[in-house]
Amino acid sequence: MRKPSPSLIVSSVALLVALGGTGYAAGMIGSADIKDNTIKSKDVKDGGLKAVDFKAGQLPAGEQGPQGPAGAGRWLLVDRTGAIVAQSGGFTIRTAYDIVNNSGAAVPAGALGNVYIDANEPLDDNGIVVSIALQNQLDQNNDTVVNGRAAGPDANPEFSGEITATMCGIAGVVGCAPTGANTVNTFVVSPRMSDGSLTQTGTGTAADPNTHKRFYVIVTGDSSDYVPAA
Repeated sequence: MRKPSPSLIVSSVALLVALGGTGYAAGMIGSADIKDNTIKSKDVKDGGLKAVDFKAGQLPAGEQGPQGPAGAGRWLLVDRTGAIVAQSGGFTIRTAYDIVNNSGAAVPAGALGNVYIDANEPLDDNGIVVSIALQNQLDQNNDTVVNGRAAGPDANPEFSGEITATMCGIAGVVGCAPTGANTVNTFVVSPRMSDGSLTQTGTGTAADPNTHKRFYVIVTGDSSDYVPAA
């Protein structure tokens, strides 16, 4: 049998290296084989690196994605009486508007018009988002117009107004008046009329409208401190 020539052997080896070189490199080259600062961003294909390719702490905090459990975030819906009518769980009302607090005691003067809600977790690593929820099946001022089209400022209390919210217990910034509410576990929601005046509990007539607001709250961010009741 004729032996292969040296030139044939060399060309065959070259072909094998050419065909299998990529797989060899992928399987055999590690970080220890690469000199520091020799790989540049232009050498990496767009989308070629994912967060899972990095160890914990290697990415800057802003690039690590949301923290906490999957789908982190809690929510609730409060009606115009200050009662929670729907929620993801764990929220309780401390005081609501100018009615009474949850123990039946009068609302402190400094808390009138506000709703104080216990989140049952520290909120110092969360965001609080609030929005007024319209109520177009309820005529709050007895004007028979509940479609939001009456002309004039706050002529539609079922639609109009403004709302703000914040965590309580922020030294030098926010203090919450109800007993036991001035902590980072509690937040305050302040629904107002469009001119900033307080809403009121009136009887629902044109002269004495009930203008309290129905509103949604979403607590975003890390809710790992909240432990649902068993």
